[in-house]
Amino acid sequence: MIKNIAPLLGLACLLWACTPAKAPEEAAASPQPTAADARPVAARSAAPAPEPAFDIDYLTGRFDPATHPDFAKVDKRYTNRDDFYLHRTAYEAFERMYAAALRDNIRLEVLSATRNFNRQKQIWEAKWRGERKLEGGEAAPQAYPDPAQRALAILRYSSMPGTSRHHWGTDLDLVALNNEFFAQGEGKRIYDWLAANAPGFGFCQPYSPKGAARPHGYEEEKWHWSYLPLSQPLSTLAAQQLRNEDIKGFEGAETAAAIDVVNKYVLGINPACK
Repeated sequence: MIKNIAPLLGLACLLWACTPAKAPEEAAASPQPTAADARPVAARSAAPAPEPAFDIDYLTGRFDPATHPDFAKVDKRYTNRDDFYLHRTAYEAFERMYAAALRDNIRLEVLSATRNFNRQKQIWEAKWRGERKLEGGEAAPQAYPDPAQRALAILRYSSMPGTSRHHWGTDLDLVALNNEFFAQGEGKRIYDWLAANAPGFGFCQPYSPKGAARPHGYEEEKWHWSYLPLSQPLSTLAAQQLRNEDIKGFEGAETAAAIDVVNKYVLGINPACK
């Protein structure tokens, strides 16, 4: 019996000796699980969302929103125009706010959205030359022959090209373009709804009544609302990098420095929106 087992044992030993040992590299390639590996895959791979890329050209509206990859066209259900654009993030927030308002029988029609440098230049120069009357019905060149005074008169409600928040794709004008409409009746109901609910969707009224808290800048605009998650970093960029000397390329631009248009108008906003 022993004689029959011996050859089998020899063969087993031979096979064991020929089995290759596991290389050190292979052993290292199969590490033991760690505490970090025990986390869900989503938690291990998640990364902070990238900050939006803004620069001075963006800040001053020197781009075409119709071809900018971050902009979306405003749907006709929200406006009677077919050439309005907003930054996608602001647009999505507006759509949510619009739906909420509609449930309360309020329609937030968009009257103005993104205006780039060239569009703002058309508006400004038409007022500067008197081709477009000011809100009081007067022609600016005749009523204000002094360039600085003319610029200040236009600045009551219109921005110099390169300084408008409408360049950013974050701001929009809603329902009516006069404060009187929002003072009574249906207009007051709409404004009260916006004042109570717009902040919950990220929107703020940048041009609040002027006074001790906001001594400079445009007159009050109850129709103008700004999407803070994007406009706040843009306001910070303006405070850090935009200079009066950057405001150029249109008639009347020479008045920007004397007026201090960046500090008093670009940054002269409702403290709640900063």
